[in-house]
Amino acid sequence: MRIAVSADDNKGLDSVVSPHFGRCPYYILVDVEEQQVQQVSAVANPYYDRHERGRVPGFIHGQRVDVMLTGGMGRRALGLFSQYGIEPVTGAAGTVRLAVESYLGGQLQGAGPCAKSSGDSHDDESEAGGYEKSELARLREEADMLRQQLDQVRARLDRLTES
Repeated sequence: MRIAVSADDNKGLDSVVSPHFGRCPYYILVDVEEQQVQQVSAVANPYYDRHERGRVPGFIHGQRVDVMLTGGMGRRALGLFSQYGIEPVTGAAGTVRLAVESYLGGQLQGAGPCAKSSGDSHDDESEAGGYEKSELARLREEADMLRQQLDQVRARLDRLTES
């Protein structure tokens, strides 16, 4: 099975998961057999600097991906991934390693459109120059996701120390 994870950097399993699959600079490709990571590689997003609706799912399909892990995506992308036979999974955060482990362990599953998704994509953001041009907004979104992840880790630690 090949898993693609949207990433903000090119550090393999230590890469930070990007909050949006179509607007990330890299995809980390993780080949898994029998729940074990076999190979990790990175591929640059050719549409990073010019986000084009509907193009990224086709690019990911060309990488022979079975599962797409990401922070979020719009309705249209969810449908396109399904048409390509790729399982989209949203809600990923933290590192690629953590996202893959969470997926393989069953804690990360399912997909829903981003709260900011209007209609079937993020047209309002790209046309207004929002997400792609505002690094500050992107960093704020990433910080919020990391805070949520930290809260989850703290809760797990509390449960483990209580037992």
